Amino acid sequence: MAKKSVVAVLRTKPETVLDDYRRLCELAGMREALDPSATTILKDNISWHLLYPGANTTPWQLEGTILALKDAGFHDIVDVHNKTVVTIADLGDRYNKFGPVLAKYGIPKKYNFKPEDMTWVEYKPKAKMAVLDKIYRHGIYIPDYFIGKNIVHLPTVKTHSYTVTTGAMKNAFGGLLNVHRHYTHTWIHDTLVDLLAIQKEIHTGIFCTMDGTTAGSGPGPRTLVPHQKDVILASADQVAIDAVAAMMMGFDPMKIPYIAHATERGLGNGNPRDIEIVGMPEVANERWNFSVGVNLGTGVGMLLWRSPLKVFQKLFFQTPLVNIFIFASEYYHDHYWYPRKGRPIVEKWLNESPWGRLFQSYPDE
Repeated sequence: MAKKSVVAVLRTKPETVLDDYRRLCELAGMREALDPSATTILKDNISWHLLYPGANTTPWQLEGTILALKDAGFHDIVDVHNKTVVTIADLGDRYNKFGPVLAKYGIPKKYNFKPEDMTWVEYKPKAKMAVLDKIYRHGIYIPDYFIGKNIVHLPTVKTHSYTVTTGAMKNAFGGLLNVHRHYTHTWIHDTLVDLLAIQKEIHTGIFCTMDGTTAGSGPGPRTLVPHQKDVILASADQVAIDAVAAMMMGFDPMKIPYIAHATERGLGNGNPRDIEIVGMPEVANERWNFSVGVNLGTGVGMLLWRSPLKVFQKLFFQTPLVNIFIFASEYYHDHYWYPRKGRPIVEKWLNESPWGRLFQSYPDE
């Protein structure tokens, strides 16, 4: 019988969350999953540079994971930011209070888009690619810095308009692909599977902590409806942790293509019967009935990436015309939706949620 993948799940609260993260990582086998002789990359998740509950790595997730790594004997740790065409890494770092946490533990920051930090080099995967070699016909390029290092992903529990859910596997999307990653959106599910295959070749160890203290339902990864759920997850199996999070949100993981395809390719276990829940299995049995929504921005994207209009992709997204869509997305999300709908949600979270109050206790830069 094949060995089951282990996913740790715990209920938590602000008063104990840091210690709970330490216990969570021990239960999930962090020490065994990573190479103690290698540098460990913390790959944070900035889905939106603005503060929005459920969208981004939380400061207690970052701090708790750092403490767990140090407990396990990992002290050579580096945080890596990426940017997208619609998110700004430094603003995300500042508004989500990553900087003071990293400074507290003496952990440096690097940027995968800054030449002084890392160089993008052509990589020829040993595994057969489903789509990446067809999308990037001139070669698949990845940051040289990632090769030969551990990586710990720090996503949150939330839905995504293009992939149903987003978590450990999707978190590699920003780290391993450059600013042209939007070329892959029509084939996003198989892109995530290809990226996991590459990760398994280049990293000395892979681990994930996932924060569901405030989880997000609806048109993710930005304009979500936040729900207080008080849960945290961890695993060395990126497919399994995404599957468990998907089940808790109310989805059948094996009906989500990226989870099903990764399972079929032997990159992890997405089938619930092949996953062992440790910690608080009863919490993993919750079903929240989340749904995937579409807002104006993602609706336009779906038309151009998934409908017959996708024949115009190269015209719209691989020429200077792409700047029209970048500007439209930034204006809609940052200057229209956020001031009218997002900021009142944030203010209510900060004032009424125990997690919002914990957020306020972290220092600003």
